[in-house]
Amino acid sequence: MSLRLRLFLIIVCPLLLVALALGFWRVAQAEATAEELFDRDLLFTAVAVARDVALLDGDAVSRETGALLSDAAGGPIRYHVYAPDGVFVTGYAVPPIPVSGVPETEAPFVLYDGIYKGRDVRVLRLWDVGQIGGLSGTFTITVWQDAAIRQDYVRETAINVIAVMAALIGAVALCVWFGVKLGLKPLLDLEDAISRRSPDDLTPIRRRVPPEADGIVTQLNSLIGQIRTTMTAQTDFISNAAHQLRNPLAGIRALGDSIMTAGSLSAAKARAGDLIEAAGQASDLANRLLTLERMRAGSAGAGFEAVDLAVITVQAAQGFEERAEAAGVTVDIVRPERDCLIDGDPVMLREAIVNLIGNALAHGGPDLTRLSITLDRSGDIVRLMLEDDGRGLEEKDIDRALARFGQAQPGRGSGLGLPIAEAVVAQHGGSLALDTGGPGLRVTLDFPVLERVGAI
Repeated sequence: MSLRLRLFLIIVCPLLLVALALGFWRVAQAEATAEELFDRDLLFTAVAVARDVALLDGDAVSRETGALLSDAAGGPIRYHVYAPDGVFVTGYAVPPIPVSGVPETEAPFVLYDGIYKGRDVRVLRLWDVGQIGGLSGTFTITVWQDAAIRQDYVRETAINVIAVMAALIGAVALCVWFGVKLGLKPLLDLEDAISRRSPDDLTPIRRRVPPEADGIVTQLNSLIGQIRTTMTAQTDFISNAAHQLRNPLAGIRALGDSIMTAGSLSAAKARAGDLIEAAGQASDLANRLLTLERMRAGSAGAGFEAVDLAVITVQAAQGFEERAEAAGVTVDIVRPERDCLIDGDPVMLREAIVNLIGNALAHGGPDLTRLSITLDRSGDIVRLMLEDDGRGLEEKDIDRALARFGQAQPGRGSGLGLPIAEAVVAQHGGSLALDTGGPGLRVTLDFPVLERVGAI
């Protein structure tokens, strides 16, 4: 879509929505006005008929009332009068049939919809106490008018509103269309230059532009350079992700095929359980890939807040209580008396700690019995240390363990736990270190305290 058409739509579409809203509002007002106007006309006519019937002892209505009946707003009004004993007095022989009954009311008159000779009509029924020819009591005066008259009034009003709105919107649209073309021609030229760029052509834009747009071109050229770098990283990420997901997806497909060919229901259920477990592992791998990429692509300090690292650590560890107990592993948490405030993202920090705890439980080996989590605050550093008594790492395997998909020993993990934790710590201006000197593995995370991070 061209810039001209884009700006045209941005300006004109809201105007169209406003015009539609005003049109609907005006039609609704016209319906309300028509109802009030024509209903009031019916009431005035009914009162006039009641007066004439009382004055003329049931004879035909006066000339003035007859003119009112024939020249009423929109079209003629018909009438019918019943005596108190139900005897017809004057008017048309048969009153309209109510559509859904006459509403009950204590008011002197009532309005309702009816049918007269197969046509929809609006009916007003008036009860008037009077005396005609020696007969006194409550007389029933019914007047009605064709409902199509009201619809014609509303339709005419709507047509007028639509015509005025269409003329205004058309005039504005013409001005905007040609104004955008003349006033934004330099930007249209810039759009043409940008549209010529592709993943295979990420050279800087050299098009001459007015001074007002010079900053845009500078930022675009800077962005193009960043895109060039990002695309290279994304290509590597996609390649690695495809390589890592290929085997789990192939396993899921093989399990699905095995369910289809299972010899019994119990065998099918067993293989279905394996399929669910494999799908969960693939989902976990995909989520970890996305988390790692978000950590690496995020901006340091964006959306950070004051958080207590000790509170987040305890919450993360609580999620592993059942798993650790089932594996016979004791998880101890040692925290200082004062808080461990840092400036950070609680979700990212929790994700990092969860990955480290899960990594220890998954790769600690059969001799793993204890996981110690220690928090300390010293000077301008908040330190989180996780130490286990499992199989640990050799010095030569540290770089592999910190690499994407790297594992010192083959296992069921994704190889992303430590890289995710390292990326999170880096986002928070800290550092991650692995110590392989003990019987197990010690992971140390150092974060700047809140006062230092707050100055970033």
